[in-house]
Amino acid sequence: MTGRPIIEIEHLSKLYRLGTIGYGSLRTSASAWLARRRGGAVPVPFSGIHPAQAGPRPNTFWALRDFSATVREGEIVGVIGRNGAGKSTLLKLLSRITEPTAGRAVVHGTVGSMLEVGAGFHSELSGRDNIFLSGAILGMKKAEISRRLDEIIGFADIGAFIDTPVKRYSSGMYVRLAFAVTAHLEPDILLIDEVLAVGDAAFQKRCLGRMKDAAAEHGRTVLFVSHNLGAIQRLCERCLLLDRGRLQSAGDPRSMVAEYLSNGAATAIPGQWIDVAVVRREGSGEARFAAVRFGSGNPDAAGHPYSNGPLEIELAIDAERPVSVRSIAIGLRDGAGRRLLNADIGAFGQTVRLPPGRTIVRLRIEHLHLMPGTYGLALWMARYSGEYIGDRDVVDYVEKAMDVEVVDLARPGIRTAIGDTGIVTCEFSVLDISHPQALRDTILTGSI
Repeated sequence: MTGRPIIEIEHLSKLYRLGTIGYGSLRTSASAWLARRRGGAVPVPFSGIHPAQAGPRPNTFWALRDFSATVREGEIVGVIGRNGAGKSTLLKLLSRITEPTAGRAVVHGTVGSMLEVGAGFHSELSGRDNIFLSGAILGMKKAEISRRLDEIIGFADIGAFIDTPVKRYSSGMYVRLAFAVTAHLEPDILLIDEVLAVGDAAFQKRCLGRMKDAAAEHGRTVLFVSHNLGAIQRLCERCLLLDRGRLQSAGDPRSMVAEYLSNGAATAIPGQWIDVAVVRREGSGEARFAAVRFGSGNPDAAGHPYSNGPLEIELAIDAERPVSVRSIAIGLRDGAGRRLLNADIGAFGQTVRLPPGRTIVRLRIEHLHLMPGTYGLALWMARYSGEYIGDRDVVDYVEKAMDVEVVDLARPGIRTAIGDTGIVTCEFSVLDISHPQALRDTILTGSI
């Protein structure tokens, strides 16, 4: 059970004026600095402009608007939404990088943030020096930092580069050291933006494990912004879904990810299991699609399906009692809702017996003849296959489980159409373009 409220946000809003730079007052900044030094609550002040009363203004936009939420001590809260939804703005306001236009937030305790690659480090100092600098900013004594120094260096795993100025670091090295510092200097609250995506897969896994341990064993609070929906579902206890600067929904991660994917706000990431158990559906419910994973297996396309390439789909199906079905299918639809393809095992005339528990069904489309773009994935399961299926025979039907992105992958000697003309693609190559003089002379003399 989580503890007391550690972040309290009331009607927090941020208005940006395009092309201008705003400055907070010295008094406000000094008050916040003193509060952090004392280890107490850091208030974010109300500016006097309420977004609900503000009409449209030229050359402005609300990056965050009338946002309210409470985060409790020890919680790991995911924050998701499309690009521009206000996720990073929220973290910048909580970490005091920028001042709000309206509303307030009270943060109890110290904050460690990773919002941008390289933010908070002095480029001319070495990695070792920046560890001590970051600790000092958090209000730690040199002896406390020294006790954790070896652990931080070991976790960052950047070897002899620890004594090299960080301006010579790659983005991956920057992230390794920044996360190691942020996580091991033990702030009360960790604010983590999408920067972890820069690291390799093994390091990302270590970071996620560290965040989980920080909350479970030490009672620290984590706000985790990510487009890695699989990580959000695995790591977080609660999730906030933002849309165009507003809080659209809040709840358990499975429901929020399902809502995010099914309303077309995002495309799923290849190779990750996406929970679809809570997506809106029809059918008897004797068996249900629980999770989906897809991809092309081609690293050159980052695992995405691509025009004229393969598409593999794995379906996790849960049944409470034995069920026999003749039809298990996936379909892809365009933005107008037109079904562009349907891959159904009913075409093989086989009966699939689903025992109690989980069954994994794998389908493979050899050549996906779709133009690059985003398509809605539909899931279908029924007792019988054929031209007519009554409603009573439908076991599970999800009209739109998620969006799947099909990319264009140029391959030697083969191209697909360019632009957005047409629905399907075809592989083609240019056999020859020539201007034979003999044929030209023959045409001109009228011999043919």
